[in-house]
Amino acid sequence: MLAGRYTLLDQSGLAELLPLCADRGVAVLAAGVYQSGLLADPRPGAPHGHTPVPPALAARVRALRAVCERHAVPPLAAAIQFPLAHPAVAAVVVGARTPAEVTNSADMLAHPVPWALWSDLRSAGLLPRKAPVPA
Repeated sequence: MLAGRYTLLDQSGLAELLPLCADRGVAVLAAGVYQSGLLADPRPGAPHGHTPVPPALAARVRALRAVCERHAVPPLAAAIQFPLAHPAVAAVVVGARTPAEVTNSADMLAHPVPWALWSDLRSAGLLPRKAPVPA
């Protein structure tokens, strides 16, 4: 399980861990893809771990949400689908407190995301060029 290290906001798992897992045939569960709810509710002063969201991260969330809005894609749809494009990622793990949240995550998984969204995220520097994206 890779928690919070292969998401729309943090691709640090892409450098070493995910390629190693892919090479060795190890299936990875990508957890924390909603970044503890930050992508769902990016309000000022929202918690990030035990501190408020740092300004640079808040700016990144705003930029990501703007690209999603231009493509009429909910940020959570992009968030849940992005990690699944990596060959080492077998599934994503999301937290849910209610049946409605389970249903919402299933809806986000099924929501159409145009390839142009991924291209625009790369062009904006929000995703690395080498990060696999859904087809």
